[in-house]
Amino acid sequence: MSAALLIDVLLWGSVAALGLIAFRRGRPVFVASLRQGSMDFINIMPRIALGVIGSGYIAAVIPQEVITGWLGPNSGWLGVTMATVSGAATPGGPVIGFSIAAVALKAGGGPPQVIAYVVAWALFAFQRVILWEIPFMPARFVWFRAAVSIPFPFLAAAIAMVIGRP
Repeated sequence: MSAALLIDVLLWGSVAALGLIAFRRGRPVFVASLRQGSMDFINIMPRIALGVIGSGYIAAVIPQEVITGWLGPNSGWLGVTMATVSGAATPGGPVIGFSIAAVALKAGGGPPQVIAYVVAWALFAFQRVILWEIPFMPARFVWFRAAVSIPFPFLAAAIAMVIGRP
């Protein structure tokens, strides 16, 4: 059984188990949760489709030599640094961030570099820091959080380099 199939089976099994739990709590709970989940699905699917299709366009527009040159397995720490900066500068949610990472991997990006991109995107997305973190938390705390998080993309890339190719 492939890893993707195993993950799909586990996810669908989890959904079925949660559905059974909701059903056991009563028909109104089951119907309300099914309705809410269905509406969430309907609302998010167009965004996922746009991200996946958009990542295909990104892959077609950016020459493979650019990706392998800047983020390839031979780009070393300069590639990790470029990936970290790119990850922090990437706007949008998971549909955009992970789609771009998938494109980079398919186009020949090195796993350590792509890992650094994803970690930096998750920790430092500039627009999220400015639009969400600073308005809700003191700016001094946000900048402190960002500063102590700087090593993590590099640490993740270093671990990936030591472990080897997935």
